Amino acid sequence: MASMERKHDICSPFISRRNALRKTSAEIVSEARQSLRVQSTQRPFTPRDGHRQLFGKSSVRADHDNRPPSTFSLHAQNFDAPDSRPGSGTRLSPLDHKPKFPVPCDAEEALKAFPQPPADPLEMKRELAGARARLLRAGSLTTLPPVEGHTDVTERLNPGPGQKQPSAKRLPVTDHTKVHSGSLKLGPHRTPCESRIMQPGVDSGVRLTDCTKGQRTGSSEGSVDRLCDLCDHLHGTLAEADMLGRRCKRRSGILRTLFRLIDLNSAQLNLHIAKLCLALCVSGNNLLNICKLIFQISRSESNDILFQNNSIIDSLLGVLSNEDVSTSGEALLYCVGTLKFLSGNGAILRLLLDKNCIGVAQKLIQRLNAVEKTHFTIAGHILVQLTATLRNLADHPDSRPLFVSFSVQSELCLVLCHHRRDQDICTNISRIYSKLSSYSECRLALAQIPDCYRLFLELLSKHHQKQDLVVRLLFTLGNLTAKSDEARRQLFQCEGCMDTLLQLYNSYQRRDALPHTPSHTGAPSPSKPPAPPMSAQEEDDVLVKLVRVLANMSIQPAVGPAVATNTTCIQLLMETVELRSVQESEELLVNVAATINNLSFYQEESSAIRHSQLTIAKLMLKLVLSSSMDAMLEATRVYGNLSRSKDVRNFIMQNKVHQFVVTLLDSKSTEMCFSACGVLTNLALDPPNWVSLSLEGAAAKLVDCLRDFGPGDWQLAGQVCQALWNLIGGGTEKLLDTTERESLLETLITYLDEDVALKWIQNEDMKDFHRACWELEFLPVAQKLMKMLQPPDLTV
Repeated sequence: MASMERKHDICSPFISRRNALRKTSAEIVSEARQSLRVQSTQRPFTPRDGHRQLFGKSSVRADHDNRPPSTFSLHAQNFDAPDSRPGSGTRLSPLDHKPKFPVPCDAEEALKAFPQPPADPLEMKRELAGARARLLRAGSLTTLPPVEGHTDVTERLNPGPGQKQPSAKRLPVTDHTKVHSGSLKLGPHRTPCESRIMQPGVDSGVRLTDCTKGQRTGSSEGSVDRLCDLCDHLHGTLAEADMLGRRCKRRSGILRTLFRLIDLNSAQLNLHIAKLCLALCVSGNNLLNICKLIFQISRSESNDILFQNNSIIDSLLGVLSNEDVSTSGEALLYCVGTLKFLSGNGAILRLLLDKNCIGVAQKLIQRLNAVEKTHFTIAGHILVQLTATLRNLADHPDSRPLFVSFSVQSELCLVLCHHRRDQDICTNISRIYSKLSSYSECRLALAQIPDCYRLFLELLSKHHQKQDLVVRLLFTLGNLTAKSDEARRQLFQCEGCMDTLLQLYNSYQRRDALPHTPSHTGAPSPSKPPAPPMSAQEEDDVLVKLVRVLANMSIQPAVGPAVATNTTCIQLLMETVELRSVQESEELLVNVAATINNLSFYQEESSAIRHSQLTIAKLMLKLVLSSSMDAMLEATRVYGNLSRSKDVRNFIMQNKVHQFVVTLLDSKSTEMCFSACGVLTNLALDPPNWVSLSLEGAAAKLVDCLRDFGPGDWQLAGQVCQALWNLIGGGTEKLLDTTERESLLETLITYLDEDVALKWIQNEDMKDFHRACWELEFLPVAQKLMKMLQPPDLTV
């Protein structure tokens, strides 16, 4: 009776173990082979835009007439005449009373209090002509005179208490200072039109008349370099004197000169001009044009080197941090668009990370999430550029801790909630998530965001026809459910989860091979618009990611049985195997077989897999007979689970599948041998199969497999012993010839010696691991097999 109990215990069908109560070290090792397997896949490829523009050809904004342009021309006349007054941001209330001029009591002084016309008509005519000339000079940027002078910038721009500010008549608003050390000297023949900007300590300056010639005849490289140096020196001098921003009293003149230089059309010089203008806190239309100017320069990849050698990136980040969306939305758009282009350059990408671009972006996202409805459109345009920039930043390994520490992923979820109808924004964010979710720390942070699964399912349903968005959201869900039972449970419990996934499955199921295949129960209604035409590869890519989500979800003990009872799901999986060929859809069929394998683990009475197991067994023949090793392996695993049924075992024997399974024992892959051993363990449960298996050399191949792989894989060794026991343990040890029997005994004696068995393990950290596997997986079965093979006298 005891022997019968032992025999029944060892001859039980091959079932991959799953102990939810306690996980031993051996079970941790065995997870790599469990029938419930996590599926992996490649991240969807993100194509790079061929041209640098705000909205690419695939953007839904590409054909909109009201979208901000990517191409435009900028000249000096596009800039407004700058206002030198500090901007307080506060408007004064109008006065309630009418001011009155004080009238002196003395009649003579009263006449002096008011301006009197000149007595000489000729003198009056000259005065009017001069006033008109000054007015024209102040209002036109294209007719600015040269600037010349020898005063120190700190003295000329902000006179001290003891100095008298030059009057408007002596120093017109178009006058500019020269940076030069020394005191103020006004020569008797120097007019305001002769002023110039000078470097400190340099006697010769660059006249704006020379720049005007450069506009007509083309500027020389030397003069451009000199102008760049002048801009840098002026910037440094103003910074040392604490006159950046709006504190400089000659700010207006400096800006006019800088705007005039833009017409030289030098990218290098224009970046220096833009940096200085931003340091002087231009606003309104001038801020917009400066941001457009920088954007225009960044559109050419050949100019990327200019941004590496210039601190303009700091200025751009400053604009993003300080400007308000409601007043400077378009400027912010071109500013972020510039960063999007630059982040495609690996060297500048590193600079952006070092300059806290992710932190600045997170603050801007918070402000954009809080904008009023009147600015919702421009906020959406900015978010398209900002999420594209973050998408590029997510490629760098050093960015991942920053995404986590700044909680960027949760902010992006809020963006999805507010802009769920915007396909451009949703697609960019899906690309960010697909990149970050491949890494454990980012995946954990994403999984902790409330309702992220519900939001993803809603987007999948709303944008089900947009393949590039769907495939990335599914890839992200597959990553989240790859290693977390809690994620699998939360996703499955979301309202409409299976309905959404199966509707997607049905819509992307390519049925051109069988055009008359009927729709399945639970498929989407015909009223829904069909998916737009797409390539077979794109359709397969969606299904690969979707089936992976189903496979991962089915690992969860509470979810798996529920999925296994879903008839629509099982029918779609079987249909995929029927429609596709391994040559064109290898990854898809491998994932489908893995999903069926996971679901076939659950053998409840209501399981749709159980009711269709013979049909599935027939479909697996396509994979077993293919040239793909991965497809063969997954199909063999399916047979390992399904062969617990006698009907399936009979099908395997009748269709000669057992011959192929025995041949797999010659494989050098331990995974292939393990799966083949599982099928043979179940086939050997039926005594009529013993002879057929023996004729194929199953016993001898099992002995060779034990000898070759035993020391390195004790779980495989234990499975081989169980298959041998089922095959020869019923008193049919004569299936082994003398040589094979002696070889098996010798191998068992060797491997049952713990010291000998574990001496091949060189890694000390893994020795306890292998010892646990040897004790739990191999030792019990090997000892019983050893007793059966030994003569009675030796056993005693």
